[in-house]
Formats: sequence, structure tokens, C-alpha cells
Amino acid sequence: MNIKLLAPLAALAAGTALVSFTAPVAAEAHMDAAAPSLEEVLAHERRDDDRARDQYRNPAETLAFFGVEPTMTVAEYGPGGGWYTRVLAPYLMPAGQYIAFNQDSDGRTYQTRAQEARSKGWTEDFKSNLAESMGVEASEVMAFETDEMPEEAAGTVDRVLIFRSMHGLNIGNSADDVLKAARMMLKDDGMVGVVQHRAPEGASYDDYGARQRGYMRKQDVVAIFEANGFELAGESEINANPNDPANWEGGVWTLPPILRYGDQDRERYMAIGESDRMTLLFRKAD
Repeated sequence: MNIKLLAPLAALAAGTALVSFTAPVAAEAHMDAAAPSLEEVLAHERRDDDRARDQYRNPAETLAFFGVEPTMTVAEYGPGGGWYTRVLAPYLMPAGQYIAFNQDSDGRTYQTRAQEARSKGWTEDFKSNLAESMGVEASEVMAFETDEMPEEAAGTVDRVLIFRSMHGLNIGNSADDVLKAARMMLKDDGMVGVVQHRAPEGASYDDYGARQRGYMRKQDVVAIFEANGFELAGESEINANPNDPANWEGGVWTLPPILRYGDQDRERYMAIGESDRMTLLFRKAD
């Protein structure tokens, strides 16, 4: 595992073994059992359909690199299908706090009314679905859009995590709004962890910025964060895939798990696996 840390972050990432936390939950907490270890969470049956992706997404190593601990308050941007939510929520909710947030649904354009209805109903649907899966009340789940961030959330978050979403924020001109919200939520020493499909070395912005292919150049991701008051604190090759040339005409969706072209060249794409990804950690700039 190749990890590059920018000083003074080295101390933060010291001891990146699987975290195990077994202290009893506080009396006011919504669960009676002790907080599970990350190893237990990853092995739970709720992830039986997710586990095949672990070899590409490396959740244990990724969360260790981001410095996520079970007593932290962690906000996940755009949970989507919930792959990481099914790791983060059960890991954090017993002794810390899990937060989900999304961009302002009123600021988006929609192809159909059904798509608009799904987007605008996201907050309530997410709360009820997560509450049911975790055996808690929906009122105990914190989820909101960036324009509706509760005042009490400001300055309380240890980590904001953005998984494979920067390309959508970039092409939709939404990155500034999301990172502004992230900065407001974060504690002074809070950090943002990013996993993003990576464009090939030497790629042009016209091919991998102005054009939506799912991949982004590292310098463009860093520039977006710098424009919003962050600086690069560390980077890792945990989620790299040297077998991915990242130059697909159909974009990142050519590869699994999407397999844009169905059975056409399926074996070739499955042998490559999921995309080549950069793993970056940002902190608030002085």
C-alpha cells in the first residue's frame, strides 16, 4: 500500500490497523449493544451483496487513511445506492454520529417529473430507510440538503467523505455549494476525504473536465478544493487500479459495476475491474 502524507498529517495516520471500539453506549444512545469493530461491520450479512466490491473499494484501508474512528461525527455526501452508508452508519451510530447530506434539489434540472419527485423526496426517504435498517426512529437520523443544514450541525463534524461524486459536482457546477456546506460543518481540525475516478496522466481538461467521462484530473480536484478554502493534506494509492487505462469512449461506466455495454466485451471489463481512483485528504487552509 503506497501512501503519501503531507506534513504535519503523519501523526494522524499512525496506526492504520482496523479500529475496534467496545466501550458501552451512553445511556441516551439509541442502541444497547457496544459499538462494533469495523471488521465486524464489514463482515455483517447486511453487506452480503456489497462485499464483492471490497477488493476495488478497500473500505477498511480507505477509512483508516481518512482517520475515521467510531466515536466521530462523519458526514457522507450523496449516499446514492448506500454502499458506503451500509459501512458507515452501523460503525458510527452506536458511539458517534452518521450524517448524510446532498445538494439542493431546487437548484437542479430534471428530465422527468418522476426524477424530480425522487430527488425532492430524498431526505425523508433516506431517513426512513436508514432508520428501518438500523432499528431506530427516523427522527434519530440526520440527513439534509445543503440549503437546509441545521444550525446545530455547524462546526461539529470530524470528517466529510465524498465517494466517486466529484465529477458530477464539477459538471453540474455544484461543487462550490457542497464544499461550502462541508466547510461550515467541519470542526477546525476536521478534514474531507475524497475518492474519485482518476484521469490518465497528461490528460487534457477538454477530455476530462469539460466533457463528462466520470474521470477527473487530480489537479482539477485540488483546484476546486483550494478555491473553497482547503488544501491537500495527504494522498494514497489505496484505490489505484493500474489495469484501467481510463480512456474509455463510454466513460467510467464502461467498467463494472455498471458495464454500460452489457455483455459486449464483458469478460475484458470484468478482468480490469473497477476504475483507477485517487484517494485524497483535504484540510481547511489557514
